[in-house]
Amino acid sequence: MAFGGWKRLLLFGRQNTFAKAWRSRRGGWKRCCHWSAGKSLDPEVKAFLEENTEVTNSGHLTPEIRLRLLTPRCRFWREKPDLWPYGDPFWAIYWPGGQALSRYILDNPRVVRGRSVLDLGSGCGATAIAAVMSGASQVLANDIDPIAGMAMILNCELNHLNPFPITIKNIINSEAGNWDLIVLGDMFYDEQLADGLHHWLRKCIRIQQTEVLIGDPGRHQFLSHSIHSQLHKVIEYSLPEYTRQENYGLTSSIVWSYQPSNSSEDC
Repeated sequence: MAFGGWKRLLLFGRQNTFAKAWRSRRGGWKRCCHWSAGKSLDPEVKAFLEENTEVTNSGHLTPEIRLRLLTPRCRFWREKPDLWPYGDPFWAIYWPGGQALSRYILDNPRVVRGRSVLDLGSGCGATAIAAVMSGASQVLANDIDPIAGMAMILNCELNHLNPFPITIKNIINSEAGNWDLIVLGDMFYDEQLADGLHHWLRKCIRIQQTEVLIGDPGRHQFLSHSIHSQLHKVIEYSLPEYTRQENYGLTSSIVWSYQPSNSSEDC
């Protein structure tokens, strides 16, 4: 099965397993770790990622950012998914919600300049990279996949940035961190996960007055969730043709500001 078919599994099937890890109070990994500048990568994993991804900055909303992604020129675009030796590579796709967030931050650096930013479900790390490029004072990227953490370090190097801290654990349902801004893209693909995000983000706003920006191309699970009534549309971007083809007809992606009317409510 080619990666095109594999991607359908990521979009519509295997994501359910990944969602279970996110919505678990303790996450889906028996171990968690914290990557930081200077931490060495496993040479074998590093070599595998460099060999089986392509460095690209085309076909997306942010040509300023170079990323290692799975593309049609990569071996695993054609291989059977089960031959990939690690967890499903959600990080190897530059999802449209993340693209919109990254584009917005690059075009409006005041949104992050001098502020602390948490990139939740960071994946390839593009939005965290955009925040660093735009002058954020502190950036933490979060994902539950250790391979995503390694890929983010490689992507920082591609963009001539010192790697930002990366935490590999499920922080949803944890204590609200003292962040000025939380950004998250393409995370509303499962109803229970969406519920957990809704409550945790509202708690962060209530306790820390955190600002929250959400990127999503209009997936049904997002548009139909109750959080949608508490969002303010910030900007909508038309997706490049390549990204449209990758995402089966989605034509645009939107950045939303989460502004719950009852943020003082207990969560």
